[in-house]
Amino acid sequence: GTPVGEPLRGHTAAVTSVAYSPNGRYIVSGSFDQTVRIWDTTTGTPIDDPLKEHTGTVWSVAYSPNGRNIVSGSEDNTILIWDAATGAAVGEPLRGHTEPVTSVAYSPDGRNIVSGSADNTIRIWDAAAGVPASQPWTGHTLRVTSVTYSPDSQKIASCSWDRTIRIWNAATGTPIGEPLNGHTDSIYSVAYSPDGQSIISGSSDDTIRIWNAATGTPIAEPLTGHSRSVRSVAYSPDGRTIISGAGDKTIRLWDAVTRVSIGGPLKGHTEYVAGIAYSPDGRNIVSGSGDNTIRIWDVVTGEPVGEPLKGHTQIVTSVAYSPDGLNIASGSWDETIRIWDAMTGKPIGEPLKGHLGRITSVVYSPDSRHIVSGSSDKTIRIWDTATGVPVSEPLDAHLNDVTSLAYSPDGRHILSGSSDTTIQMWDAATGELVGEPLRGHIGGVISIGYSPDGRNIVSGSFDETIRIWDAATGAPVGDPLKGHSGWITGVVYSPDCQHIVSTSFDQTTRVWDAK
Repeated sequence: GTPVGEPLRGHTAAVTSVAYSPNGRYIVSGSFDQTVRIWDTTTGTPIDDPLKEHTGTVWSVAYSPNGRNIVSGSEDNTILIWDAATGAAVGEPLRGHTEPVTSVAYSPDGRNIVSGSADNTIRIWDAAAGVPASQPWTGHTLRVTSVTYSPDSQKIASCSWDRTIRIWNAATGTPIGEPLNGHTDSIYSVAYSPDGQSIISGSSDDTIRIWNAATGTPIAEPLTGHSRSVRSVAYSPDGRTIISGAGDKTIRLWDAVTRVSIGGPLKGHTEYVAGIAYSPDGRNIVSGSGDNTIRIWDVVTGEPVGEPLKGHTQIVTSVAYSPDGLNIASGSWDETIRIWDAMTGKPIGEPLKGHLGRITSVVYSPDSRHIVSGSSDKTIRIWDTATGVPVSEPLDAHLNDVTSLAYSPDGRHILSGSSDTTIQMWDAATGELVGEPLRGHIGGVISIGYSPDGRNIVSGSFDETIRIWDAATGAPVGDPLKGHSGWITGVVYSPDCQHIVSTSFDQTTRVWDAK
């Protein structure tokens, strides 16, 4: 996982958006400096001068599926299409929105561009001609925060500060059914399930909701029981049980089918439970806490196994079992990562040091040979678990804290979520970025994960929504899942890929139909 060259420097203000070309040879970036830049991924140097046409912050950039063009959306209310080879603007700016363009995306076939705006409308554009493909779609009464195509490109879903989700016929722009109502505050993200049957949404009401895409009705109620914010959630390896950790210092087990609490809460931590994980055999749970300790629990009895694992000097924010079940990795605000013997609870070797900020996430590679860590220093590091040394230089692309990480099931890719609201995909072997950043959340991304089959990505955010993404294309799948009324602190797929479990600061755990 070696980065290619030094950090890419050239923008004179914060970078808001970055994306890889489909062939991986170039990166495009947008910035508060009102420019778009194209970079050579091999040398890390800018290709020619910055692209200057916008007169306001460039909020969103994306390559076309064939890599020939770049689209950008801006605070200046316009969308520009650029020739990726020459850097020249293609045609005139796409004008029509009367407020900042918040989101732009190409359709999977590359024929159209969809845009959402603070002017409360959605617009579809002919990507080749650079002209509107229809009249603006109206219906939302406040800012449109996210737009996404359904997996089959037949529908577009949108969400808004008006607390509703709308589904549109992508060809005609006519609303399909009534708005999806249920959230009690602004909705920030929407996503389709891979089969297009369900929609997941997240909201400022601290909830995540799953909706039947055909009927617009919510699927199931939230899981309630914790008395403080739910910080972390995980499925048992067999998919029959869900565990959650919360600010009330407890861990709870739930029946994944009936969604009923199993037994009483697991108590022992003296501060909030920040991270939890099952052992690969499903017999134990490991938890990390604000009390600076790690605990191992017997799933059957609910009792702690041995003494707390002590060594970190500040809050333990993330814990993970190695896939072989032999070791546990932990990350802490003390800027170190520790590896522990899962049987004895003893530390293995010295703490892993290198990050310059608190550790926010640690994850093992599927083969247990590496640990990947994310930090408030905005970087990602990959470590050799045998030697405890970094495998490469830090992976550096995010503009803010790296908050969450995940390996793809095949170990080929690493996902990173950040407070900069984006998700990046990295080649685990080379450390190069793969494709464009996943954009759609309007708040920091707190939690991410792959579906067990590797086809989809799920993310949770400060914007109180959950999004599902196509792992191959990076395109949103359906609408955001909305229902929580607080930050989404944890998201995870069930082993059979049929459900998603989410936890939130609203003190609830929700189960969503992933289809």
